[in-house]
Formats: sequence, structure tokens, C-alpha cells
Amino acid sequence: MQDSNRSETVRLTTAQAIVKFLQVQYSERDGGRRRLIPAMFGIFGHGNVHAMGQALYEYGHDLSYYRPCNEQAMVHTAAGFAKANLRLATLACTSSIGPGATNMVTGAAAATINRLPVLLLPSDYYATRHQGPVLQELEHPVSADVSVNDCFRPVSRFFDRISRPEQLLTALPEAMRILTDPVETGAVTLSLPQDVQAQAYDFPAHFFDERVWRVERPAPDQDRIAEAVAMLENAKRPMIIAGGGVPYSEAWDELREFSEGFGIPVGETFAGHGAMRNGSEMALGGHGTAGTDPATIIAERADLVIAVGARLTDIATGSHSSFQHPDVRFVHVNVAGHDAYKLGALPIIADARQALIALAEAAGAAGIGPNPAYVEEIATAKRAWGRRIEDEVYVQVAGEAMSQAQVVGVLNEESKAGDTVINDAGTLPGDLHKLWDVSNGATCHLEFGYSTMGYALPASLGVRMAQPSGEVYAFIGDATYLMNPTELVTAMAESLKITVVISENHGLQAIRGLQMDVAGRSFGNELRSRNEETDRLEGDYLEIDFARNAESLGARAWNVTTPDELRAALREARDENRSCVIVAETEKHRYGPESGAWWDLAVAEATADPVTRELRAEYEAQQQLQRFYH
Repeated sequence: MQDSNRSETVRLTTAQAIVKFLQVQYSERDGGRRRLIPAMFGIFGHGNVHAMGQALYEYGHDLSYYRPCNEQAMVHTAAGFAKANLRLATLACTSSIGPGATNMVTGAAAATINRLPVLLLPSDYYATRHQGPVLQELEHPVSADVSVNDCFRPVSRFFDRISRPEQLLTALPEAMRILTDPVETGAVTLSLPQDVQAQAYDFPAHFFDERVWRVERPAPDQDRIAEAVAMLENAKRPMIIAGGGVPYSEAWDELREFSEGFGIPVGETFAGHGAMRNGSEMALGGHGTAGTDPATIIAERADLVIAVGARLTDIATGSHSSFQHPDVRFVHVNVAGHDAYKLGALPIIADARQALIALAEAAGAAGIGPNPAYVEEIATAKRAWGRRIEDEVYVQVAGEAMSQAQVVGVLNEESKAGDTVINDAGTLPGDLHKLWDVSNGATCHLEFGYSTMGYALPASLGVRMAQPSGEVYAFIGDATYLMNPTELVTAMAESLKITVVISENHGLQAIRGLQMDVAGRSFGNELRSRNEETDRLEGDYLEIDFARNAESLGARAWNVTTPDELRAALREARDENRSCVIVAETEKHRYGPESGAWWDLAVAEATADPVTRELRAEYEAQQQLQRFYH
């Protein structure tokens, strides 16, 4: 007898079908089930208000709608929400055609590079052509079927243009599969021509039944585990590099047990920051070009590097110069084979938690244990780093404003378990990577895969949506704030309380510092007026009232100039119900502690400037440290 539900149909527009479908999609891992896409962010224009807006009004009772102020920002909000939910939930984003759509491209790139699931629904031109060229259409002279939405193809993990309503029957399930696949996840883009959004089709009724997308934990191959343990047996100076795969797999405890059980120190990538939570003698803190002294020292001498869930970019490897032991070998635990084979590593293609459990069991059976001399060496390096922080980094310099590092230190002191600090670009990611202490239970969310200025403030809204309790701090520079302050209005409209801490150091000081390192001259980075005599931006520093700007957008604001004033403002902000902005005046040209690791940033090969020539010679000398590990 035929299942009656299998023969029933329901007539819906394309937009209505999307709205109904999204409301019955769930993710599941380890028996825990949750809504995969509980809400949709969107800004309406003529390309989507007629259909997607109508569909949300009529059918979106269980799909909350949020209206942001900027399309790029709403993708960052979705990414922040996804990260806070360990990639088990995300948000959908709808835009109109033209600039509304292309505004989302940067957000898509950031999500894909950071492997964070987001669902993008940009509107597109008419699939029919009765109208002639439509408003905002790109009339390509060679490819008549190209639209600006084709920009999403290289920055999406899955792209489909829906030219008929029934194409949703295959496109939507594939989109959900990609979003929930740890290997393939990133931005998923379904491009929706504005006429097709409003077209109707008799969809099978069972298409809208609840569906659960299980996020599985692939087990490691036991032969690979045995090979890795044999390498560990022969290693005298092993270390672990923990990437984002550790928190996404919820493998914090397994990492710590493996590390402490066998005396293997752990350095963390930006995405893996906090992988060694709650403190450990084996925790080296941030690793790489913006890491700590202990991580740099241990990495340079390591003879075995076990990467867990990392992408091993130039930031993590010091542009292939960090590991200088002549016989260094690599093991890489990763769900993605593309990453697991990097640096010629022994690949263990598996879920991080499952692999760490298997490695610990096999290493224990092999009788491997900590090397007391190595453990003491690690402790010595960490003690020296601690003294440097207290004696140099957190010290007030006479005649200067407080340093940005001091701001990090105060925020560290004032944070509590359950709080989250978020950052995206500039000098702050490095300072937080080196200095942020997760031992008190606070979380640090660093976007440095794409280093997206303008990410942190809107992403903090997504974190707040996922994290109702505790403080959510967007810790950003003044130039970053100027790129995307408007989501304070969204925070006000939705009662999503965040606290923005602005390091006001008068410009893009991260890039100025980098410029001084690779060119030797300051040019075009600081927030300064034009000097009419030189026709360059080297006049007076601009006076910008960030606090009043924030107040005009609905926030409560403070200006602070000392650590004590900052501490008082943070305490008042914790008790405040609305969003807060604390503007901290910081020293312009004082940077956080250097890591000692090298980053390959080419210096001009031909120049008449003697300063740049000298820097080029230093650069060529550093290049000699680069190695081919394969």
C-alpha cells in the first residue's frame, strides 16, 4: 500500500518552500539534537521583499527574522553564531539583488576560509528575459548568463543557481549536507532569481518532514595510530599544535589527558585558542608568528610535531621556518585529508577526539611516559615568559598612554567563566593570542583565518544569540570600529547586549608596525589629516569622538585613559542591560611582545632607499631558515 504522505503535494513558491524546509532541519552529534538553522537575517530590497519577505511573514512562524544594518555584517553574525555553537547550528542570510548580494561576498570568504557554516540566499536577476536588462544587472558582453552572484562561486563550498522551483528538491538537501560536514563546511550559496522566488510548484509533502543531519565522528585507522605511536616512542622533544578541530570536536579533555599523560607541550593556533582550557603545565599558549616565547622555543627544537585539527598556514608554521630540528617529523590528525597530508605528515584522518583517545590508549600500552628533563625545560620556558609579561609587558611606561597589552591584562582580570572575547584583525589578535588567559573559563574567539576587519562587532551578536549568559566582548581597534559600527543598532533593536572595547591608538597601527618592519617608513596608515606641504596623510591626528558616536547608536559609552578607569567601566558595563562601548586611549606605537617566529613578508627587491635596502638584506637572511618539510 502506497504511503499517502508520499503521494501528497503542497503548492508553494520557491521562497515559501525554503522557509518551510529550514524550519524542520536539525543537527545531531553524540545524541544531542538542535535546530540547524533557527533564524534568518536579511535586508529586503526589490529582489527579495516580494517573495522571501512574503514567505517569512506567512510561513516563518518558527524561523525568527532579524534585520541587520549591513549585509556583510549579517554573514559575520551567522559565522559568530556558528562558531559559538561549535558548527552544529548556523543562520540563513537573505539579500536583494546587486549590491545587497555582493556585500555578502567578504563574509562568505571569511566563513569558508575559517570553515564556519553559513547559508546565503542572495537574490539574482530574472531567469526569464521578458523585462530586458533589469535594475542592477551586470550585462556581460560575452557570457549572457553571468551575474554578479557568480562572485560567490570561489568563496562558497557549494553554489547553486535555482532557475526552477523544483531544483530545491536536490539543492536544499545538498546545502544541509555541506553545512553539517566537518570536512566540507563553509559558506553555502543558493542564488535565487527574483522571478523564480515567486514561482510556485507542487512539492512533495514529505519534503517538509523533520530531518536530522548527524555529525559523525570518523574513527582513526589503527595502523596509522600504531605508526604515530612508534614515532612518539623515538621522539625526544615532541610537541602538539592544537587547531580549531579540537574545540569543534569538543576534545578539550582528551587533549589535556594526552598532553599531560605523556609530557607533550601544546601550542595553539588562532582557531584553536583555548584548546588547553582550565590551565595546564603543558599549555604553551598561542603558537606561531603571533605566539608566545615558550611555543616558539619548543617548536624550533621539536623533533616530532603532532598537529590536531589545524590548517598549518604560514602563521602557524612561521612560513615554514619554525621547526628547525634537522630530523623533525610530523603527524597530523584531521578530518580533512587535504590538511592531514600537509608538511609530509603521517596522516590520521579522523575526528580529533576519537584520534586522541586512540593515541592515548596505544601510547599507554607502549609504556611511553613523560621525560622529566623535557617537562622541566618546558616549565623553565614558561616561568621566563611569565616574568617577562609581569616585568615588561604589563608595566606602565612613564610619559605614555596605557599600552594595548595593559588593556588585555585588565580585561583578563575582569573576565569570568562564561564570558567570551571576540577579535578579528590588527595587533589585537596577536596580543590576545599571546596574553589571553583561558584558565578562568572565559573563551577567546579569534578570527584570523581571513583577518576580517569589521567581523568582531557583528559576530559578537551571533555569539550573544548562542550565549544568553555571561559577558560578550568585541575587543577591536578604532579603525575596525569605523568599518562596522552600525550593528550596535541591531543590538539595540534585538536587546542583544554586547560590550565593545575599543583600543584607540589612532589608526591602523598593526600595519604601520608591519610597514616599519618591511619598508622602514611610515606611510598612509594612521588616522591623520593631510599635510598640504607634502600632500601626504602626516598632519595632525584626527579627533574622533567614538563614545558619542556609540551613544548615538543606542549604546552606553565611556572614555578611559588608565587601567583603573578601564576596570571601573568594565564593572559598570557588566551590570548594564544595554550594549556598552568603552573607548580606551592606548599608546600609538607601543606593540605587544614579539613571538620570535618569522613571517615571510617580502621586502622590495629593488630600491634606492638605504633603509629599505638594509631591511631587504635582513629579509634574505631570514629566508635561509625556510625549509621544505615534505
